[in-house]
Amino acid sequence: MANLVLLQGGQATTHPLTESETVLGRHPACTIQLPHNAVSRRHAMIVREGEEYYIEDLNSGNGTFVNGKRVTSRVRLKHHDRIKLGPLLLRFESDGDTSSRRGGAGLSAIDAVDTAPRPGGLTETDLDVDLETETQSTIMSVSSSFVLEVQPEVKLKAVLEITRSLAGTMELQSLLPKILDTLFTIFPQADRGCILLKDPETGKMIPRALKHRRSDEDSSVKISRTIVNKVLTERTGILSADASSDAQFSASESISNLSIRSMMCVPMLGMDGEPTGVIHIDTLNPLSQFQQEDLDLLMAVAGQAALSYETARLFASYVEKQKQDNEMQIARSVQRALLPEGLPDVPGYDFYASYDSAQAVGGDFYDVIRLSDEKVCVSFGDVAGKGVPGALIMARISSCVQNTMSFVDDVGKAIEAINRHMCDKSVEGRFVTYVLAVIDTKTHQMTLCNGGHMSPIIRRPDGTIEEFDEDTIGLPIGVMEDYPYEVVTRRIDPGEIIVLFTDGVDEAMNPQGELYGMDRLRDFIRDFRGNAEELGRALLADVRRHAAGRPQNDDITIMTIGRHPE
Repeated sequence: MANLVLLQGGQATTHPLTESETVLGRHPACTIQLPHNAVSRRHAMIVREGEEYYIEDLNSGNGTFVNGKRVTSRVRLKHHDRIKLGPLLLRFESDGDTSSRRGGAGLSAIDAVDTAPRPGGLTETDLDVDLETETQSTIMSVSSSFVLEVQPEVKLKAVLEITRSLAGTMELQSLLPKILDTLFTIFPQADRGCILLKDPETGKMIPRALKHRRSDEDSSVKISRTIVNKVLTERTGILSADASSDAQFSASESISNLSIRSMMCVPMLGMDGEPTGVIHIDTLNPLSQFQQEDLDLLMAVAGQAALSYETARLFASYVEKQKQDNEMQIARSVQRALLPEGLPDVPGYDFYASYDSAQAVGGDFYDVIRLSDEKVCVSFGDVAGKGVPGALIMARISSCVQNTMSFVDDVGKAIEAINRHMCDKSVEGRFVTYVLAVIDTKTHQMTLCNGGHMSPIIRRPDGTIEEFDEDTIGLPIGVMEDYPYEVVTRRIDPGEIIVLFTDGVDEAMNPQGELYGMDRLRDFIRDFRGNAEELGRALLADVRRHAAGRPQNDDITIMTIGRHPE
């Protein structure tokens, strides 16, 4: 007695051939009903004559094949012959014919490969060796079209293949097409492929790579939003042997309009488990359908592709970061060049200054300009904001001060000119708190204007401290054009030290979140014994000690000016 075994969905269904004529087809009246759209109503018939069985095609639309050859006339069946009706595979088994019987209850993947000699002499014995040239394409197509179980080693080899293909590819522009090229090798039945990546700003999936197997195809690849949304929401792959008639997409008109016969769509999951993209491949050939084994393989490939994409993206970010760091180092050097290389040696006076930016570049600045033998200009400021924006404003006002003080030594007129220049084409929210002072080293008179900055602290020889009245502090530079700044005049007595600082000093924070604070600053200046340079260095060290290794939140700039004791 003979049987016909239907191999579908990884299961084998046996149909005994007890009738003299067994009709196979989609119609319910057929002896063996095969409910598939690609199978004709009356597709083929098996005829028994004594101990022998024959098969003939009944003018089917998609043809009848035995061992890969189309049936054009009656063909005698032998044990383990493979019969293909459309996309369905059946196996003929006969107890009376053992001439070609193989061991084992199931048909292995290698059984389904045509072992006829190929150009170059490749035969069945070569299949396990030459995966790239033959086994990969042949076994993969068999597993999807013939509904055979894909061997685990074949899946592993496919994943290793895409790993080798993508290894060393760090350019995003070439990586994605390379992924599609590898997929078309693994899935030779694929007609079209597309990779969509999530836009980091909008969160939408944007097509980044397309591929067609045939060059005459329309260059676009249409993908159903229903499918993509389902993949992203459930974070799992979707397989449909016939998407146009699949019940899970029955509500979507777009899928049927796209004429997709079989498709797979899987997410590219990042290291955090979130989808970074989608891989979609489909076929328009009703005889080449994807199966669950193909989906499992594509999911594994998509995982490797997502890892390669993530690696390439991180490498691109690293390269860009290295480029930015190099540019920032150049900017840091340029900004340092705007600060004075050294402070002038003025008889009877000591000058000290330190500058530490919170980032590569900052917005604090200082300068000491020798106007004449008797007069010295002190310029000290803090730009609102830090980093690159603050550094650009700092460069502008630093240049402006030097140009202005080259022609004007009157503090009131100078600061008004600087303010007008900074108000012209000013950037909203980018103002400068600023102190401008001129010291006459002969008369020891200091004239000073304060544009919104903290008052300088003056330490007297007896340890008491003095600060300027808050009423003398005007608006920051760059806020209001033609603002009338008040000029303050004060004599610097022997042994007095003037301390200028930015808010990075009093707002320095320790790991517990405690600020250095103005009270501690005043106490430190009051209790210190030493000259101006020693006070400046000790104050900076005390701020660092308070921060206890916590990264600074703002630029820290300190300047001290001291008149020698008599």
